[in-house]
Amino acid sequence: MMVPGFPLLRRLARERRALALTEFAIGLPVFLLLTLTGAELTNFIITRMRISQVALQLADNAARMGSGSLLSAKTISETDINDLLTGAGLQAGGLDLYANGRVIVSDLEPVANPNTTSRYKIVWQRCRGSGPGSSSYGKAGDTGLSGMGPAGRQAFAPDGGATMFVQVIYTYRPLVRLSLAPSSTITEVASMMVRDRRDLSIIYNVEKAAISNC
Repeated sequence: MMVPGFPLLRRLARERRALALTEFAIGLPVFLLLTLTGAELTNFIITRMRISQVALQLADNAARMGSGSLLSAKTISETDINDLLTGAGLQAGGLDLYANGRVIVSDLEPVANPNTTSRYKIVWQRCRGSGPGSSSYGKAGDTGLSGMGPAGRQAFAPDGGATMFVQVIYTYRPLVRLSLAPSSTITEVASMMVRDRRDLSIIYNVEKAAISNC
């Protein structure tokens, strides 16, 4: 006696007309997932590179800012610092840096001159941006620091001089879905030594400050 249904199963086993369509239907979700993940990773890497460039350019500009002649030490003001941070926002362009992130500029100086103890202090610090986060490496007034920055990449200041340290904390905006990106937050740091003589005793024009002291 023939069991009902067996001929149908044998015919289905021999059927090849929809094989390609079946394989496409099975493989399409995997292909889409790989494609979207690749696009998200690419966007994340590009965004991180842009944030890194902003931090580096900001540190370099901070090390150069100030006014004065070749015969006198440069002076800096709150206006200079405000212009510095405004320029960083313009450089970031479509990233909308201050709406999605926070920029922290710190002035690192040695505790003494000569600095025989190799210790440093954060003399002043300025921030801008509505993003969450504060400096991971100290705040204004901290002293006795061994340096500033992540382990292995710490910044130091020369005797009688200063180093400008920048930290940028940015909340990543996904292209497709945040879960496909390596992280929801991008943090980049950069530092530059002040190369010109600078008056480190005071910041002028404090009453016109348009940025927070962190």
